[in-house]
Amino acid sequence: MSLPIVAVVGRPNVGKSTLFNKLVGQRLSIVEDTPGVTRDRIYAKAEWCGRQFMVVDTGGIEPQTDDHLLEQMRRQAELAIERADVIILVTDVRAGVTANDIDVANMLQKSGKPIVLCVNKCDAIGEPPMEYYEFFNLGLGEPFAVSSLHGSGTGDLLDAVCAAFPAEAETAEETDRIAVAVIGKPNVGKSSLINYIAGEERSIVMDEAGTTRDAIDLPVDREDGRYLFIDTAGIRRKSKVTENIEHYSVLRAFMAVDRADVCIIVIDAVTGFTEQDSKVAGYAHQQGKASIVVVNKWDLIEKDGKTMQEYQKKLENDFSFMSYVPFLFISAKTGQRVQKLFPMIHAAAENNARRITTGRLNDVLAYATARVQPPTDKGRRLKIYYMTQAGVKPPTFVFFVNRADLFHFSYQRYLENQLRENFGLDGTPVKFIIRERGNDAGSRG
Repeated sequence: MSLPIVAVVGRPNVGKSTLFNKLVGQRLSIVEDTPGVTRDRIYAKAEWCGRQFMVVDTGGIEPQTDDHLLEQMRRQAELAIERADVIILVTDVRAGVTANDIDVANMLQKSGKPIVLCVNKCDAIGEPPMEYYEFFNLGLGEPFAVSSLHGSGTGDLLDAVCAAFPAEAETAEETDRIAVAVIGKPNVGKSSLINYIAGEERSIVMDEAGTTRDAIDLPVDREDGRYLFIDTAGIRRKSKVTENIEHYSVLRAFMAVDRADVCIIVIDAVTGFTEQDSKVAGYAHQQGKASIVVVNKWDLIEKDGKTMQEYQKKLENDFSFMSYVPFLFISAKTGQRVQKLFPMIHAAAENNARRITTGRLNDVLAYATARVQPPTDKGRRLKIYYMTQAGVKPPTFVFFVNRADLFHFSYQRYLENQLRENFGLDGTPVKFIIRERGNDAGSRG
């Protein structure tokens, strides 16, 4: 099921990032009293009254002149309109209604999307200040007086946001298809790969980064299964707009990753691994998604007998934080090795949802701990009483131990490798949960 998306929009310095951090319950966006400081991580899950949703902080505006400011704000609002189910327009009670507030409000109204008006910085206890009533003039209904700094008023705001969500049935997707997000930085050939799979020009393919405007869903039915491919190419370039196009392509990829069962991380064979590849892949890893690294444009590489092995060795180092991912070298243009992708997708999806009995797990645990003794510290040895599987997507294992602080990362990695060796969990991350048992005399010091 695709989670509803809530976009937080507004002009600079009205408190969007502070509100974002309050809604998601953690300090993810940088908060400074300077316009344009929000960068990178602007997308996170939130929950209110049992309903989960995604919150997007549309920061990242970096104005260089007053002439460009309104144009960049318009691009921000357009991005919110494209993907959001509900839009929170944040304003500043101290500044009153500005011309820019009116411009964005009018633009949002034309979208037909539900809009919740937040009048921020109402920090005083009691009735809102007289300036609050001025915001009724925006024509967006009753404003919500909020102090994002202290959190007051955010409950009523979230009630209104959740009431505007589409019915949960409307956001449901076909459950018998494997959802595959094709992610990566602009111009690595994501759309070309989608087009080859589809057998037609479903996505615009141009030799310029950012030509695909919206995420495109492509259902594919084959003898070996049913798939839903999600093309997450970048956004269209616009002249005189100075924000970084990669910033928004990362945002789109994040949205697609949350919907996916398997993520195909596409790398350009010519340019190789980049920082943006690391950001997108890292998010897929954090979300516990099965992943495959596809090296595209392999036909453009001059080769000898060792080229692929040497290239893969370098990628294994680049993707050391995702040591479980398989690699596939393809050419979306010629179709070379593309058909090998489908069995890899199946294997990764199955491993991501695999369940292992407690008996088999503890057989492997007994062998592994006998082979390599658990670590010790100051005469105390780690004891692992038993383990069990608590969940899937990703496979999640709970270890019951005497001292959690003795369960060092290196030993966790060793046990992870033993699990992978015995159960073939290629293509999927695994998650460990460590639980202490209080019946050991040395527990907790």
